[in-house]
Formats: sequence, structure tokens, C-alpha cells
Amino acid sequence: MTGGDVYAVQMKSITKTFGSVTANDSVDLQIKQGQIHAIVGENGAGKSTIMEILYGFYQADSGQIEVFDKPVRITNPHDAIALGIGMVHQHFMLIPPLTVAENIILGMEPTQHGGILRMQEAVKKIQQLSVEYGLQIDPHAKVETLPVGLQQRVEILKALYRGAEILILDEPTAVLTPLEVHSFFTILRKLIGQGKTIIIITHKLNEVMEISNEVTVMRSGKRVGHLATVEASPEKLATLMVGREVLLRVKKKTAKPGDVLLKLDNVSVTIGTQQKLKNVSLEVRTGEILGVAGVEGNGQTELVEILTGLRQVDTGEVWYGNKNVTNASARTIKEHKIGHIPADRKAHGYVPTYSNADNLILGFHYRSPFCHQHGFLNFFQIETNAEQLIEEYNVQPPLAELPTSNLSGGNQQKLVVAREFSQHPDLLIVAQLTRGVDIGAIEFIHQKILDLRDQGKGILLVSAELEEIRSLSDRAVVFYEGKITGEIDLEKYDEQEVGCMMTGQLKKVMK
Repeated sequence: MTGGDVYAVQMKSITKTFGSVTANDSVDLQIKQGQIHAIVGENGAGKSTIMEILYGFYQADSGQIEVFDKPVRITNPHDAIALGIGMVHQHFMLIPPLTVAENIILGMEPTQHGGILRMQEAVKKIQQLSVEYGLQIDPHAKVETLPVGLQQRVEILKALYRGAEILILDEPTAVLTPLEVHSFFTILRKLIGQGKTIIIITHKLNEVMEISNEVTVMRSGKRVGHLATVEASPEKLATLMVGREVLLRVKKKTAKPGDVLLKLDNVSVTIGTQQKLKNVSLEVRTGEILGVAGVEGNGQTELVEILTGLRQVDTGEVWYGNKNVTNASARTIKEHKIGHIPADRKAHGYVPTYSNADNLILGFHYRSPFCHQHGFLNFFQIETNAEQLIEEYNVQPPLAELPTSNLSGGNQQKLVVAREFSQHPDLLIVAQLTRGVDIGAIEFIHQKILDLRDQGKGILLVSAELEEIRSLSDRAVVFYEGKITGEIDLEKYDEQEVGCMMTGQLKKVMK
């Protein structure tokens, strides 16, 4: 310790292995009290593992943990909570049908004699915490009715309700819009002002530069850098993360759009009593990328679902070339060489208990070369395919037989991307392409998308990342409340203008 610094957390020579894979290799980590400390690294670098050791999900094979200068033994999350450590996971741990208050107090319900729940007392405490930390939310609202930004507030309040002084946030802005990120950072600064310590695991280097005080960089299970943010830059951090220089913006050739490949004509979709798509018409041509921007929940999910055979339209038509594919099945869509990278990889991208090899043929398992003429699987071809794609897409750990649930979120995404690209689609429907993916993999995946475009293929790209829309798209539209509010001028890009389009405050005539 130097210069009077107080450390909230010190992790010394932490090593953790899973079978033959070393996730953390003698890692040292020092987190100063009252600061925001970012941990960055590629997928599989070990950053989530070391935080899950701190939170008690895993136990280190060797090494020492100190919390506020006291050696501690953390064997489960209850130990961590008792030490004032809270964790908000990338995939929220909330029960949708329950209210905000019910989710927050779950497992720590205040009761009186006879086991009667003192809900009013809990609600009052939640309201006090909400005001104190700028996390205003209705305690009686059901979580399933809340947008993702407010669900994240519930998770933070849940940790604060349990007395957290140290907050671990795993990819906290992965599902937030730019306006929500701004609001979220305001909350983080208020938490720091109240004396909390925050650890952020993230891939977004510009956000690291904006919000953090110090940064730890990990690569291949080792700590390869620890520096003050003022001494860093996105380029320097990216080089440390990947071990080479990385292009932070894609370089692309001028698009050469051809014939109309995909056409939606006045498509509407109603779910229950809500109209999710309202007379939507759009086109995607060969040799172009059409970006779809918007706050999540404004019809983009339903758009992707009707294009990939997962949901039927009420009115209107969908055309693929000269074929009417309105309400076609998912298998029929795949047979037309239409690929799909879903927004929710966990729900729609892979089967968690299947091996990586099996997930890499999912949806194509009945075809040659993966299936013999009489319906028997060709295990040699399945294994060979997995080994080739795992190497090409740098899936870590590189084990074909490992259950996909054992991979980090970013590596699961790389697996889904590898499978869809390996089938050489003529049209690719992509949602949240690089969510939770590290910067080296983003560069690689973006280049793959551009290569596909340059081969004359069409791509529909739905993304909450405006920078991704801006850098990859040849044309881009904005969705709001199930309608297209206009087309983004990518040459004269104005973030404030786009933000107004995303919230329905501005409509621009389509070109």
C-alpha cells in the first residue's frame, strides 16, 4: 500500500483451473476504496472467473483474498454478502412475475413473530435507498413490465439492500441505450460519492476511459497491465488485451447494392393486445448492410422473429427474392440460405447442455456431411467441423466436446457466429451481433460481416450499439413503437438527432 491508499479488495496470486484449462494464473488484483476499477480483457481472459471467486461462486486453487486489509475466506455468495460484496450479473437474476420489492428482498425477507412478512417495512427501506442513490423505481411494479435499464436498477438495489459496499458489475452497459448509459453513469458517480467501491467488467473501452479511475488488463488468465485511466487510451488498452494492434474502427469498401433480396410490405404483428409492428415496409439489397437502430422493445425483436420463422405476421407480406416467405417455418427459412444470429443467444442460439461440436451443426444436423444417407450422424465430420471452426473463430477453451454452457458469454456468441457463417448464407439476419464480445473478436466478426457484404450477400443488422450501426451499415433506419421513424444520415451523423428519433421526438422522411 502506498501514499495512504486504502484497498477495498486485494487478491494475491490467485490461481484457478477447470480440468486442463487455467482460467486464472497467479493473478494479483488491487482495488482502491471509493473508486471505479475496470477489468478488461478478451473473452476467456479470466476476468469473470476472478470476480466470481471474489463473490464466492468459485474457490481459488491457491492464493489469498483481503477485504479492507483483512484476510478472508469466501466459500459462497453468502460469505461475500456478509463482507459487503454484491454482484450484478450480465444476465439479470430476477424473477419476472414478482414485483420489484419482492425480488429485492428475496432470501432476506423481514418477518415478525409468527413468520409474518413485514412488506411495508421492506418497501419503505427500498424507497429510501432509491432516493439516496438516485435509483428511483416503483417498488410495486412487476419486473416483467420493466425495460432492461430499470431491471438493472433493481439488481443494484438488491445488492445495496443487502449492505453492499463493494459492487461488482459484469458488462453493465451491454443492454443499455446511449441515454440509459448516461443515466447509469450518473448513478455510479453518486454511489462513489457515497463511499462505495465499484468493479466493472467490460469490453467497452470508451466507457472505461469515461467512467473508471484505474484499469486492470487480463490476457490468457494473467494480469498483463494495471494502470491509472488517465495514463491509458483505447488503443493502448486494446493492444494489451489482444497482444497486438487492433483496428477500433472498420475499414470498408464502398457498397455496391444490387437487386432487392428481402422485402417487407406493410407487415403488422400483434401480440395479445399490443401491436408490435405497424405496417412496416423495408428492403435489403444484395451487397448491402441495412442497420436497424432503436431502444430495445420497439419492434426489433418481432421483426427478426417474423423474418426467421419464429413468429407469424397478422397482415402484410415478406418476400425473399421472388419467393413469398410470409409465415414460412424456421426450417424453410434456413433452406433458403437465410442465416440468423439471435439477440438472445442463451434462449435461441444454442442448447446449453449440448457440446460445442453439436451446437456448431444445430439446425443443419440433418444435412450432409453431418448426416449419412440413412439418417445416422457422421461423428467424424461433426468433430472435424468443430475443430476447424473453433480454431478459426478462436473459441476459448478450444474443446469440441465441452458443453457450451461452460463457455463465457462472448465465446458462446463466437460459436453461434461461426455456425451461421459456416453455412455461407445469402441473407443474414443479425441481432446484437457483438453483445458481450471482446474487442479482438469484434474486429474479426465485423470483418466477416463486411466480407459477406462484399461477396454480394445481404445483411439486416439490428443493434443497440449506435457505433456499430454507424460503422457497419450502408443504410440505417430507426424503429420506435413498431414503426420506422426515419432513415439515419450516416454521412452527417448526429447522435442527438438519432436519439430523438429513437424516442419518437423526431421523424425523418425515408430516402
